[in-house]
Amino acid sequence: MRVLNLVPSEQSRFFDQQVRTLESLGVDCTTLSVPGHREYDDGDTSGRSVVDYARLYPNVLSASFDDYDLIHANYGLTAPHAICQPNLPVVLSLWGTDLYGKYGPVSRFCARFADAVVVMSPAMAEDLGREAHVLPHGVDLSLFKPAPTGPARQRVGWDAEGHHVLFPYPPERGVKNYPRAQRIVDAASQRVSDPIELHTVTGVPHDGMPSYLNAADALLLTSTHEGSPNAVKEALACNVPVVSTDVGDVATRLAGLDHSWVCASDAELVDGLIDALTTDDRPRGRAAVREISVQRTGERLLDIYRDVVDG
Repeated sequence: MRVLNLVPSEQSRFFDQQVRTLESLGVDCTTLSVPGHREYDDGDTSGRSVVDYARLYPNVLSASFDDYDLIHANYGLTAPHAICQPNLPVVLSLWGTDLYGKYGPVSRFCARFADAVVVMSPAMAEDLGREAHVLPHGVDLSLFKPAPTGPARQRVGWDAEGHHVLFPYPPERGVKNYPRAQRIVDAASQRVSDPIELHTVTGVPHDGMPSYLNAADALLLTSTHEGSPNAVKEALACNVPVVSTDVGDVATRLAGLDHSWVCASDAELVDGLIDALTTDDRPRGRAAVREISVQRTGERLLDIYRDVVDG
């Protein structure tokens, strides 16, 4: 099977992981990305302009006459290019911010014309208002696994003592709400004896993230909206406690796990973070994410491809 992928940026680590998994399953993948330099626009989308997106369409149209079986638009802003070519069936994957952010109407409109739609959570499927496959991005269990905390802290340059909380995004990504994370850590610091340090992550290669997760006492997520945050699944694969706002599929991922919390208010986030930091136990998160390993999610995506091509 030959698949033409559209994506805003090939730098997306979970997209790259998806492609590698599909190729291991025998899918021939070609990727077209939006021209231009990536800059965060308040965390909602890349800073590429309308002109940048328009420049992609001639390439998509030309490629649609080649010998591909389908076109897979990854992220809602690539959907117009996919549905406006006349030759190939369309699979559309929505990641979260493309449905709930300011460009949500574009995603909702284009989803009506796709042959299949993939979303990250049941809530997204319900909000979309059409039949959709719920298939979150998978987690690489061979890369993300528990490791001793001390050596991990040495590798990332953190102090051996004290509590360490990981905010797994650049602070400038507005949708991730870093100011709230800092506020939660400041409040928790007033109630525990050991110092708490909040760490952010910018420009770390994917294969470097396991060290940061295993160095942390907890992962803190304060996003205003998400689809299926990969950082949560990767933390769970390392058995790291997660404290999060109720976004995307986080409640599903944390269901039944000890010392991991889905919270509605600042007070709940503070209480949850203190619990995660002051326990010696780790959640059995790895078992909870086995069902969404990259291999299993890749196989399910391939099944969707086959249904579209055969349909």
